[in-house]
Amino acid sequence: MIDEIKALITEVEAFTADTKSDVEDFRIKYLGKKGILNKYFAEFKNVANDQKKEFGQTINALKNTVQDKVNALKDELDSKEEVKGIYGDLSRPGEPIEIGARHPISIVKNQIIDIFSRIGFNVSEGPEIEDDWHNFTALNLPEYHPARDMQDTFFIQTNPDILLRTHTSSVQVRYMENNKPPIRTISPGRVYRNEAISARSHCFFHQVEGLYIDKDVSFADLKQTLQYFTTEMFGKSKIRLRPSYFPFTEPSAEVDVYWGLETEIDYRITKGTGWLEIMGCGMVDPNVLENCGIDPKEYSGFAFGMGIDRIAMLLHQIGDIRLLSENDVRFLEQFKSAL
Repeated sequence: MIDEIKALITEVEAFTADTKSDVEDFRIKYLGKKGILNKYFAEFKNVANDQKKEFGQTINALKNTVQDKVNALKDELDSKEEVKGIYGDLSRPGEPIEIGARHPISIVKNQIIDIFSRIGFNVSEGPEIEDDWHNFTALNLPEYHPARDMQDTFFIQTNPDILLRTHTSSVQVRYMENNKPPIRTISPGRVYRNEAISARSHCFFHQVEGLYIDKDVSFADLKQTLQYFTTEMFGKSKIRLRPSYFPFTEPSAEVDVYWGLETEIDYRITKGTGWLEIMGCGMVDPNVLENCGIDPKEYSGFAFGMGIDRIAMLLHQIGDIRLLSENDVRFLEQFKSAL
C-alpha cells in the first residue's frame, strides 16, 4: 500500500490544469471528505505496527504534495488572468503598427542643415515673438524705412515694438550680438507675414538663412558657397546672380539655378526660361555689423536666405502651399519613403 501511495505522489507532481475548475476537482479528489487521503487515513488502523510510522509519513507526504500542487496551480492561473486583463487575449494575432512619416518641411529642412553642416555651419535658433530692434532696426531698417512695407507685419497687442518675426534674420542679429567672429551659422524657423492665403502664399511659412562673418570674406566666397549648395541640394551646378536690393546686404542679389527644359514640368515651373529663382543673398551691410557690435573695418561677411516651403513644393511637386499646414493624413502618408 505504501508503494501505491508513492505512485500517487508521482502522479500528483505531474498533474497540470487549464482552469480553476480542474484544480478544484483535483483538490476534492484527494482532500475532500470522500477523497483518496481519507481512504488511506481510515486504513491506518489496519496497518502492522512496524509499518505505521512509514505509512503515516507517506500519507502526510501525499497530503502536502497535493496541497502544494493546488496552491501552485491557483497562483499560475491567477497570474495568467492578470496578464490577460492587462494586455487582452495574448493568443490573438498582432495588429500591424502604422509607421509615421516626416513632414515634407522637416525633410527639406534636415537636408539643408546636413548640406551646410558639412562645410562648418552650425544651427542657431531664436524666438518667434520678436522686438523691433532685432527684426528691423538692427538690420538697417529704422522706423519709417520704406522697405518695411515689403514685409506686412503682425504686431502683438497693438504694441509697435513687439511682433511676430517676419524673417529669421532676427536670429542672426542675436547670434552676432552674443558671438565673436568667425561666425558661420544657419537659422531655420517659422516666420509670419500678413499676406492673403492662397495656393501660392500663406500668412506663415518657413525660412532658413545663412550667415558667414570673418576677415576678408568676399562675394566670391558667397558664390562658391551657393554653388556648392545648389549642386548638393538639386544636382544643378549652373547658377546666376542677378542684382537686387535688400536693406541688410550691399551688394545684394537674387540667385537663380538653371533647372533645364527637359520635361513639361520644367517648362511650367521655369515659365519656359529654364531658370528658377531659389533665394536672395548679399554681402552684410557694414551698418548691420556695427549695430551688432562687430567692427566692419576688420570683418566682412555674407548672408543668404531661402524659403523651405517653396523648395519642398518644388522637390516634391506640391501644387498648393496650404497642404503643408492642413495635417491631412492622406497627404502626409505620401512621404513615408522619404524618412
